[in-house]
Amino acid sequence: SMRIAFYAPLKSPAHPVPSGDRRVARLYVQALQMAGHTVDLVSELRSHDPDADAARQQGLAVAGADFGRELVHRWQAVDASDAPALWFTYHLYYKAADWIGPDVCRALGMPYVVAEPSFAAKRGDGPWHTGHVAALAAIRAADLLLCPTRADMAGVIEARGGSAGVEFLAPFLDPTPYQLTAAARERQRASLAARFSLPADQVWIVVAAMMRAGDKLLSYRMLADVLAQLTHVPLQVLIAGDGVARHEVQAMLAPVVPGRVHFAGECSAEDMALLYAAGDLCVWPAVNEAYGMAMLEAQAAGLPVVSCATRGVPDVVCDGVTGILTPTGDVTAMANAVRALVLDTAQRHRMGQAAARFVATERGIAGAARTLDLALGTTMSHHAGAPIKGFA
Repeated sequence: SMRIAFYAPLKSPAHPVPSGDRRVARLYVQALQMAGHTVDLVSELRSHDPDADAARQQGLAVAGADFGRELVHRWQAVDASDAPALWFTYHLYYKAADWIGPDVCRALGMPYVVAEPSFAAKRGDGPWHTGHVAALAAIRAADLLLCPTRADMAGVIEARGGSAGVEFLAPFLDPTPYQLTAAARERQRASLAARFSLPADQVWIVVAAMMRAGDKLLSYRMLADVLAQLTHVPLQVLIAGDGVARHEVQAMLAPVVPGRVHFAGECSAEDMALLYAAGDLCVWPAVNEAYGMAMLEAQAAGLPVVSCATRGVPDVVCDGVTGILTPTGDVTAMANAVRALVLDTAQRHRMGQAAARFVATERGIAGAARTLDLALGTTMSHHAGAPIKGFA
């Protein structure tokens, strides 16, 4: 058991606005606590620079360095038991670098661990150069890098010039809430049928994603194109999510299969579990997504998934076993996969059962907590750094 300094530079887990990134950060905190560790959220400094603003990147670097100095002075002045033994950063990349952790760890001789690092060599000469250099430095300085996808793992190994200290830790969640609601499927289905006037004898497709510009909107557009090829297939679409692009999403989807697309709005984690329990199939194009936590949640509730074999999605959905993955951007292939699972009830049920088993046995938080604990213990035992005076 040890005290761990936790930091998420892209989105603080303490922020109330729903986000897949925040959900995963909270899962890491939960897993670390399950392993017996004390987790301190040490900063809510958001280092995200979405607009390639060089001045902002420089300002963030200064703010991070200043705060880092404060932490070092604070922790040098307390008993060892009141200071963290290890620093844990969740999710860094060129648009959201860690401007605090590496220098603090250097100054205190403390192990530096990063979960979900991402590296893109092509960003080195672009407008995010400052953030790119900082992300690269953090990746090279880390004692341990935990990668949720094999695609990210390859980029990180390239950045470090070797695989030492780079480990695969697949996306995970707590399957219990989804298992509990799935057991009450008929009650949830009756409730939603009444709320949205849904025919119980049709297949209900569940979609869960925020509605914002960029990749989310591109995914919704592809979903509309997929549904346009399924106008005569007996299905209903339940969409959970909200955001600034809500009207665009509604305008794209509502006319495609008139009267069969239903918007549930922003849903809490509890409401999502109920929605999955009532559904039959999860469909999401996952345009340029790292892996897609919503698809893992759907499978935990026993829903098979249709998505694209892009980036980390194959680490979340087992093609041919827990769902069907089609070539990236291939609308017709995705429409055919959806049609096949809508019309083949037995296959859909088989895949749904396999999906629930897969998440429970291979993507559960208890297993992730054990893996994390072992990896951190090994890192602590191998770490040779000694405290040094001053601050870099």
